[in-house]
Amino acid sequence: MTYVDWKIKGPKIGGCSCDYGCPCEFNARPTLGNLCEGAEAMLIEEGYFGDVRLDGLKVGARFRWPGAVHEGGGTAQGFVDKNATPEQVDALFKILSGEEQEPTTLFNIYASTIETELDPIFADIVFECDMPARRGRFVVDGVVEFALEPIKNPVTGLDHFAQIVLPHGFEFRTAEMASARFVSKGDGLEMDRGKRYGALFYAAYGPYGIIAEETDAAMAAAMAS
Repeated sequence: MTYVDWKIKGPKIGGCSCDYGCPCEFNARPTLGNLCEGAEAMLIEEGYFGDVRLDGLKVGARFRWPGAVHEGGGTAQGFVDKNATPEQVDALFKILSGEEQEPTTLFNIYASTIETELDPIFADIVFECDMPARRGRFVVDGVVEFALEPIKNPVTGLDHFAQIVLPHGFEFRTAEMASARFVSKGDGLEMDRGKRYGALFYAAYGPYGIIAEETDAAMAAAMAS
């Protein structure tokens, strides 16, 4: 199949209701067994879909599955930068729905697990990411407040830094671990979680999945800054 030429690239943060490390990354059951829920956001520093530029836009989502993600039955709601033009919105929907991505790649995989897609929310999205400090946050006013901070050593109280490296990962290859705190309101996706799995990484995706050479270089540069 031939796909539209596209790319989105930039820092991404997220977290879920699982313990630090997230069992999903190791093909294990969610920490809570019958529930996985959380939120994520990304700043598209560089992006395009054909002739449509996507630079500077922010996107995000909140989600819930009644068990392991791969078992499906999920509910999701997207957040889209309210400054996006109709052409940019159409491009983002085609990308994030997996419509213009090879099967077994990120957006296509996650889309296949969603049973209920709630109407997207168009809003100002506050987004911050400090990769070396393992801190980040995003806010959709009145809907979601999400924040990351370093995991704390339970004995010394000092920041504990860790990574997950997935040589064949479809969402990231290397991610910095963090402690997530998030509150979500409305549309049946109420959540209130603290000291849960959180991750920060530099993403670069295209029609055929992760663009590894770009993620590796951007991640190294971000951590050296």
